Amino acid sequence: MGETFWTQGQQMDPKRQYRFVASFTGLSTSGCSFFVKSVDKPSLSISEASHNYLNHTFYYPGRVSWNTISVTLVDPVQPDATATLMQAIRLAGYDIPDSANDLGTLSKSKSITSIGTITIKQVDADGAELEEWTLNNPWIKSVTLSGLDYSGDSLSEATLEIRYDWATLTKHGETTNSGGSLAAGNSDPIF
Repeated sequence: MGETFWTQGQQMDPKRQYRFVASFTGLSTSGCSFFVKSVDKPSLSISEASHNYLNHTFYYPGRVSWNTISVTLVDPVQPDATATLMQAIRLAGYDIPDSANDLGTLSKSKSITSIGTITIKQVDADGAELEEWTLNNPWIKSVTLSGLDYSGDSLSEATLEIRYDWATLTKHGETTNSGGSLAAGNSDPIF
């Protein structure tokens, strides 16, 4: 009897979407990573430049641009995720103006500090880390709070759009990368 592609020569377990832990070191809810309901993995786009020559068009890769990610949080009563997010926006430099003399504005440095480092870890069935994405210089681009509805019984949520400059991937465990191998238990940034 033939083997399936995931058991040829060794036992392989595919990565599963629900096996992840995401954390924000700057938010006061950072110890409660289970509030993160869903999160996008980082993705990137590469621009292109074209060159026309006679009857042909040739394309060349351009700049790399990292796409925003979406994070959905469950909004518990305590600690209050909505209040925590609004505090992060305030710490980033936004204050409702009380007078014409309120001249403070958002800054990248304060925005990054207000949420801290964001990591997304994918784990296996035993909870061992398979890979870890670290978002570099992340800041909150938008916050959308879920609506209210008398006929609904869903949990309240907050959805964040996160902008960052680049992401770093660290692969854990026994893997191969470009012909090289990593010993079990070691980690190495590969991207």
